[in-house]
Amino acid sequence: MSDFLKDVNDTARAQTVARRRGFDWWGSLGRVLASVEAVRDGRALYVLLAAFVGAGLALAAARASLGRSELNWAIGQGAAALFVAFYGAQAAGLLLMDRAMGRVPREVGDALEDALGIGHRTLLALLVMGVVGAGVAALLLGLYWLCSLPRVGPWLFVLVVPWTVVVIGLAFMAGAAVVAPLTGPTVWAGASSWQAVRSVGRLIRARLLQATVLAGALSAVTAVVGAVISLVVMLGGRIMAEVSVWILGVDIPPQAFMAGLVGRTVQVGSAAQVPAEALSYISAATVGGGVVFAIALVLPTLVYLRGVCEIYLALQAGLDEPA
Repeated sequence: MSDFLKDVNDTARAQTVARRRGFDWWGSLGRVLASVEAVRDGRALYVLLAAFVGAGLALAAARASLGRSELNWAIGQGAAALFVAFYGAQAAGLLLMDRAMGRVPREVGDALEDALGIGHRTLLALLVMGVVGAGVAALLLGLYWLCSLPRVGPWLFVLVVPWTVVVIGLAFMAGAAVVAPLTGPTVWAGASSWQAVRSVGRLIRARLLQATVLAGALSAVTAVVGAVISLVVMLGGRIMAEVSVWILGVDIPPQAFMAGLVGRTVQVGSAAQVPAEALSYISAATVGGGVVFAIALVLPTLVYLRGVCEIYLALQAGLDEPA
Protein backbone atom coordinates (compact mmCIF):
# COMPACT_ATOMS: atom_id res chain seq x y z
CA MET A 1 0.00 0.00 0.00
CA SER A 2 2.88 2.37 0.77
CA ASP A 3 4.24 1.91 -2.76
CA PHE A 4 0.81 2.70 -4.20
CA LEU A 5 0.55 5.89 -2.11
CA LYS A 6 4.06 6.84 -3.21
CA ASP A 7 3.11 6.43 -6.88
CA VAL A 8 -0.03 8.49 -6.37
CA ASN A 9 1.90 11.25 -4.65
CA ASP A 10 4.57 11.23 -7.35
CA THR A 11 1.92 11.49 -10.06
CA ALA A 12 0.15 14.33 -8.28
CA ARG A 13 3.45 16.14 -7.77
CA ALA A 14 4.35 15.75 -11.44
CA GLN A 15 0.95 17.11 -12.50
CA THR A 16 1.35 20.07 -10.15
CA VAL A 17 4.78 20.86 -11.60
CA ALA A 18 3.41 20.57 -15.15
CA ARG A 19 0.60 22.98 -14.34
CA ARG A 20 3.03 25.47 -12.82
CA ARG A 21 5.26 25.30 -15.85
CA GLY A 22 2.34 25.90 -18.17
CA PHE A 23 2.18 24.93 -21.80
CA ASP A 24 5.38 23.55 -23.32
CA TRP A 25 5.71 25.98 -26.21
CA TRP A 26 9.19 25.01 -27.37
CA GLY A 27 8.51 21.30 -27.15
CA SER A 28 5.26 21.70 -29.09
CA LEU A 29 6.91 23.80 -31.80
CA GLY A 30 9.64 21.18 -32.01
CA ARG A 31 7.02 18.50 -32.60
CA VAL A 32 5.51 20.59 -35.39
CA LEU A 33 8.91 21.00 -37.04
CA ALA A 34 9.58 17.28 -36.66
CA SER A 35 6.48 16.57 -38.77
CA VAL A 36 8.75 17.11 -41.81
CA GLU A 37 9.98 13.56 -41.19
CA ALA A 38 6.63 12.32 -42.49
CA VAL A 39 8.07 12.45 -46.02
CA ARG A 40 10.06 9.32 -45.07
CA ASP A 41 6.97 7.35 -44.00
CA GLY A 42 6.67 4.92 -46.90
CA ARG A 43 3.41 3.28 -45.84
CA ALA A 44 1.52 6.54 -45.43
CA LEU A 45 3.04 7.82 -48.67
CA TYR A 46 1.86 4.81 -50.66
CA VAL A 47 -1.64 4.93 -49.16
CA LEU A 48 -2.12 8.64 -49.77
CA LEU A 49 -0.58 8.46 -53.25
CA ALA A 50 -2.90 5.60 -54.21
CA ALA A 51 -5.87 7.55 -52.83
CA PHE A 52 -4.94 10.68 -54.78
CA VAL A 53 -4.42 8.72 -58.00
CA GLY A 54 -7.68 6.80 -57.56
CA ALA A 55 -9.62 9.97 -56.77
CA GLY A 56 -8.03 11.74 -59.74
CA LEU A 57 -8.98 8.93 -62.13
CA ALA A 58 -12.55 8.88 -60.81
CA LEU A 59 -12.78 12.66 -61.14
CA ALA A 60 -11.44 12.51 -64.71
CA ALA A 61 -14.05 9.87 -65.52
CA ALA A 62 -16.73 12.10 -64.00
CA ARG A 63 -15.66 15.03 -66.17
CA ALA A 64 -15.73 12.80 -69.26
CA SER A 65 -19.22 11.55 -68.36
CA LEU A 66 -20.39 15.11 -67.80
CA GLY A 67 -19.03 16.05 -71.22
CA ARG A 68 -21.19 13.26 -72.71
CA SER A 69 -24.23 14.57 -70.76
CA GLU A 70 -24.32 11.39 -68.66
CA LEU A 71 -25.29 13.14 -65.43
CA ASN A 72 -26.00 10.02 -63.36
CA TRP A 73 -22.62 8.49 -64.18
CA ALA A 74 -20.89 11.81 -63.46
CA ILE A 75 -22.52 12.07 -60.01
CA GLY A 76 -21.61 8.48 -59.15
CA GLN A 77 -18.01 8.86 -60.29
CA GLY A 78 -17.68 12.18 -58.44
CA ALA A 79 -19.00 10.53 -55.27
CA ALA A 80 -16.49 7.69 -55.77
CA ALA A 81 -13.68 10.26 -56.02
CA LEU A 82 -14.72 11.84 -52.72
CA PHE A 83 -15.03 8.42 -51.08
CA VAL A 84 -11.56 7.30 -52.16
CA ALA A 85 -9.91 10.59 -51.21
CA PHE A 86 -11.60 10.80 -47.79
CA TYR A 87 -11.01 7.24 -46.64
CA GLY A 88 -7.52 7.20 -48.12
CA ALA A 89 -6.69 10.28 -46.04
CA GLN A 90 -8.21 8.58 -42.98
CA ALA A 91 -6.01 5.50 -43.48
CA ALA A 92 -2.90 7.67 -43.92
CA GLY A 93 -3.88 9.62 -40.81
CA LEU A 94 -4.09 6.42 -38.77
CA LEU A 95 -0.60 5.40 -39.90
CA LEU A 96 0.81 8.82 -39.09
CA MET A 97 -0.90 8.90 -35.67
CA ASP A 98 0.73 5.57 -34.87
CA ARG A 99 4.10 7.17 -35.58
CA ALA A 100 3.30 10.30 -33.58
CA MET A 101 2.19 8.28 -30.54
CA GLY A 102 5.24 6.03 -30.70
CA ARG A 103 3.23 2.93 -31.47
CA VAL A 104 4.18 0.18 -33.88
CA PRO A 105 2.58 1.25 -37.19
CA ARG A 106 -0.22 -1.02 -38.32
CA GLU A 107 -0.13 -2.75 -41.68
CA VAL A 108 -1.56 -0.95 -44.69
CA GLY A 109 -4.41 -3.44 -45.00
CA ASP A 110 -5.30 -2.97 -41.34
CA ALA A 111 -5.16 0.82 -41.74
CA LEU A 112 -7.56 0.70 -44.69
CA GLU A 113 -9.93 -1.61 -42.80
CA ASP A 114 -9.82 0.58 -39.69
CA ALA A 115 -10.38 3.71 -41.78
CA LEU A 116 -13.55 2.21 -43.24
CA GLY A 117 -14.69 1.46 -39.69
CA ILE A 118 -14.01 4.85 -38.08
CA GLY A 119 -14.19 7.35 -40.93
CA HIS A 120 -17.85 8.04 -40.19
CA ARG A 121 -16.88 9.20 -36.68
CA THR A 122 -15.09 12.18 -38.14
CA LEU A 123 -18.08 13.07 -40.31
CA LEU A 124 -20.53 12.72 -37.40
CA ALA A 125 -18.35 14.83 -35.11
CA LEU A 126 -18.06 17.53 -37.76
CA LEU A 127 -21.83 17.36 -38.32
CA VAL A 128 -22.54 17.85 -34.61
CA MET A 129 -20.15 20.80 -34.41
CA GLY A 130 -21.68 22.21 -37.58
CA VAL A 131 -25.11 22.09 -35.93
CA VAL A 132 -23.68 23.90 -32.90
CA GLY A 133 -22.17 26.52 -35.20
CA ALA A 134 -25.50 26.94 -36.98
CA GLY A 135 -27.17 27.43 -33.59
CA VAL A 136 -24.67 30.17 -32.68
CA ALA A 137 -25.27 31.83 -36.07
CA ALA A 138 -29.04 31.72 -35.51
CA LEU A 139 -28.58 33.31 -32.08
CA LEU A 140 -26.51 36.12 -33.56
CA LEU A 141 -29.09 36.74 -36.29
CA GLY A 142 -31.78 36.83 -33.62
CA LEU A 143 -29.85 39.49 -31.70
CA TYR A 144 -29.46 41.57 -34.85
CA TRP A 145 -33.20 41.25 -35.47
CA LEU A 146 -33.91 42.53 -31.96
CA CYS A 147 -31.67 45.49 -32.74
CA SER A 148 -34.01 46.43 -35.58
CA LEU A 149 -36.85 47.13 -33.14
CA PRO A 150 -37.75 50.80 -32.71
CA ARG A 151 -36.51 52.74 -29.68
CA VAL A 152 -34.84 49.87 -27.84
CA GLY A 153 -32.93 48.65 -30.91
CA PRO A 154 -30.14 51.25 -31.00
CA TRP A 155 -29.53 50.90 -27.26
CA LEU A 156 -29.36 47.14 -27.56
CA PHE A 157 -27.05 47.45 -30.56
CA VAL A 158 -24.46 49.15 -28.32
CA LEU A 159 -24.12 45.89 -26.38
CA VAL A 160 -24.57 43.56 -29.33
CA VAL A 161 -21.76 45.02 -31.46
CA PRO A 162 -18.79 44.24 -29.16
CA TRP A 163 -20.22 40.91 -28.06
CA THR A 164 -20.91 39.63 -31.56
CA VAL A 165 -17.57 40.88 -32.91
CA VAL A 166 -15.73 38.84 -30.28
CA VAL A 167 -17.95 35.78 -30.72
CA ILE A 168 -17.69 35.76 -34.51
CA GLY A 169 -13.91 36.24 -34.42
CA LEU A 170 -13.39 33.49 -31.85
CA ALA A 171 -15.75 31.17 -33.73
CA PHE A 172 -13.81 31.51 -36.97
CA MET A 173 -10.52 31.11 -35.09
CA ALA A 174 -11.79 27.97 -33.37
CA GLY A 175 -13.04 26.54 -36.64
CA ALA A 176 -9.79 27.18 -38.50
CA ALA A 177 -7.34 26.23 -35.72
CA VAL A 178 -9.16 23.45 -33.83
CA VAL A 179 -12.32 22.06 -35.43
CA ALA A 180 -11.13 21.64 -39.02
CA PRO A 181 -7.58 20.35 -38.43
CA LEU A 182 -7.96 18.44 -35.14
CA THR A 183 -11.24 16.53 -35.44
CA GLY A 184 -9.58 13.87 -37.59
CA PRO A 185 -6.57 13.34 -35.27
CA THR A 186 -8.94 13.06 -32.31
CA VAL A 187 -10.68 10.14 -34.00
CA TRP A 188 -7.37 8.63 -35.17
CA ALA A 189 -6.24 8.60 -31.54
CA GLY A 190 -9.19 6.35 -30.69
CA ALA A 191 -12.06 8.67 -29.76
CA SER A 192 -15.68 7.99 -30.66
CA SER A 193 -17.79 10.67 -32.35
CA TRP A 194 -19.12 12.03 -29.07
CA GLN A 195 -15.71 11.84 -27.40
CA ALA A 196 -14.25 13.72 -30.37
CA VAL A 197 -16.84 16.49 -29.96
CA ARG A 198 -16.06 16.76 -26.24
CA SER A 199 -12.32 16.68 -26.81
CA VAL A 200 -12.46 19.39 -29.48
CA GLY A 201 -14.69 21.51 -27.26
CA ARG A 202 -12.23 21.13 -24.39
CA LEU A 203 -9.35 22.18 -26.62
CA ILE A 204 -11.29 25.26 -27.74
CA ARG A 205 -11.89 26.26 -24.12
CA ALA A 206 -8.39 25.54 -22.79
CA ARG A 207 -5.98 25.64 -25.73
CA LEU A 208 -7.37 27.98 -28.39
CA LEU A 209 -4.40 30.37 -28.37
CA GLN A 210 -1.87 27.54 -28.42
CA ALA A 211 -3.77 25.76 -31.21
CA THR A 212 -3.83 28.93 -33.31
CA VAL A 213 -0.09 29.51 -32.95
CA LEU A 214 0.78 25.88 -33.68
CA ALA A 215 -1.59 25.75 -36.66
CA GLY A 216 0.12 28.85 -38.06
CA ALA A 217 3.52 27.26 -37.53
CA LEU A 218 2.37 24.09 -39.29
CA SER A 219 1.04 26.11 -42.22
CA ALA A 220 4.44 27.78 -42.54
CA VAL A 221 6.27 24.44 -42.37
CA THR A 222 3.95 22.93 -44.98
CA ALA A 223 4.41 25.96 -47.25
CA VAL A 224 8.19 25.72 -46.99
CA VAL A 225 8.09 22.00 -47.81
CA GLY A 226 5.84 22.69 -50.78
CA ALA A 227 8.14 25.47 -52.00
CA VAL A 228 11.23 23.27 -51.74
CA ILE A 229 9.51 20.43 -53.58
CA SER A 230 8.31 22.82 -56.30
CA LEU A 231 11.83 24.19 -56.71
CA VAL A 232 13.27 20.68 -57.02
CA VAL A 233 10.62 19.62 -59.53
CA MET A 234 10.87 22.75 -61.68
CA LEU A 235 14.68 22.83 -61.67
CA GLY A 236 15.00 19.13 -62.37
CA GLY A 237 12.21 19.25 -64.94
CA ARG A 238 13.79 22.10 -66.86
CA ILE A 239 17.16 20.40 -67.06
CA MET A 240 15.49 17.09 -67.99
CA ALA A 241 13.53 18.76 -70.79
CA GLU A 242 16.52 20.63 -72.26
CA VAL A 243 18.76 17.55 -72.18
CA SER A 244 16.01 15.30 -73.57
CA VAL A 245 15.38 17.55 -76.58
CA TRP A 246 19.10 17.60 -77.29
CA ILE A 247 19.77 13.86 -76.82
CA LEU A 248 16.59 12.59 -78.47
CA GLY A 249 16.97 14.95 -81.40
CA VAL A 250 13.31 15.99 -81.55
CA ASP A 251 12.33 19.43 -82.82
CA ILE A 252 9.87 20.52 -80.11
CA PRO A 253 9.93 23.15 -77.34
CA PRO A 254 11.34 21.80 -74.05
CA GLN A 255 8.13 22.90 -72.31
CA ALA A 256 6.31 20.04 -74.04
CA PHE A 257 8.18 17.59 -71.81
CA MET A 258 7.35 19.60 -68.66
CA ALA A 259 3.56 19.76 -68.94
CA GLY A 260 2.98 16.63 -66.86
CA LEU A 261 5.06 18.07 -64.00
CA VAL A 262 2.36 20.67 -63.35
CA GLY A 263 -0.59 18.34 -63.91
CA ARG A 264 -1.29 19.35 -67.49
CA THR A 265 -1.35 17.64 -70.85
CA VAL A 266 0.08 18.91 -74.13
CA GLN A 267 -2.59 20.01 -76.58
CA VAL A 268 -1.44 19.13 -80.12
CA GLY A 269 -3.49 21.18 -82.54
CA SER A 270 -2.15 19.65 -85.75
CA ALA A 271 0.04 16.66 -86.49
CA ALA A 272 2.02 18.88 -88.85
CA GLN A 273 3.12 21.06 -85.94
CA VAL A 274 4.80 18.19 -84.09
CA PRO A 275 7.11 15.60 -85.65
CA ALA A 276 5.63 12.11 -85.63
CA GLU A 277 8.60 10.66 -83.77
CA ALA A 278 8.08 13.18 -80.94
CA LEU A 279 4.47 12.24 -80.16
CA SER A 280 5.37 9.06 -78.29
CA TYR A 281 8.04 10.91 -76.26
CA ILE A 282 5.57 13.66 -75.37
CA SER A 283 3.04 11.08 -74.16
CA ALA A 284 5.69 9.26 -72.12
CA ALA A 285 6.91 12.53 -70.58
CA THR A 286 3.32 13.49 -69.69
CA VAL A 287 2.71 10.19 -67.90
CA GLY A 288 6.05 10.25 -66.11
CA GLY A 289 5.62 13.90 -65.19
CA GLY A 290 2.16 13.13 -63.86
CA VAL A 291 3.69 10.65 -61.42
CA VAL A 292 6.11 13.33 -60.21
CA PHE A 293 3.23 15.81 -59.92
CA ALA A 294 1.22 13.38 -57.78
CA ILE A 295 4.17 12.73 -55.45
CA ALA A 296 4.82 16.47 -55.19
CA LEU A 297 1.22 16.95 -54.04
CA VAL A 298 1.31 14.06 -51.58
CA LEU A 299 4.48 15.02 -49.69
CA PRO A 300 3.24 18.38 -48.29
CA THR A 301 -0.06 16.69 -47.45
CA LEU A 302 1.82 14.03 -45.48
CA VAL A 303 3.67 16.74 -43.56
CA TYR A 304 0.39 18.50 -42.77
CA LEU A 305 -1.35 15.32 -41.59
CA ARG A 306 1.59 14.35 -39.37
CA GLY A 307 1.66 17.93 -38.10
CA VAL A 308 -1.98 17.96 -36.99
CA CYS A 309 -1.37 14.67 -35.19
CA GLU A 310 1.57 16.23 -33.35
CA ILE A 311 -0.45 19.36 -32.53
CA TYR A 312 -3.31 17.30 -31.11
CA LEU A 313 -0.97 15.32 -28.88
CA ALA A 314 0.87 18.47 -27.77
CA LEU A 315 -2.38 20.21 -26.87
CA GLN A 316 -3.72 17.20 -25.02
CA ALA A 317 -0.59 16.98 -22.86
CA GLY A 318 -1.20 18.58 -19.47
CA LEU A 319 -4.99 18.72 -19.66
CA ASP A 320 -6.53 17.44 -16.44
CA GLU A 321 -9.45 15.64 -18.07
CA PRO A 322 -8.82 12.56 -20.20
CA ALA A 323 -9.60 12.68 -23.90
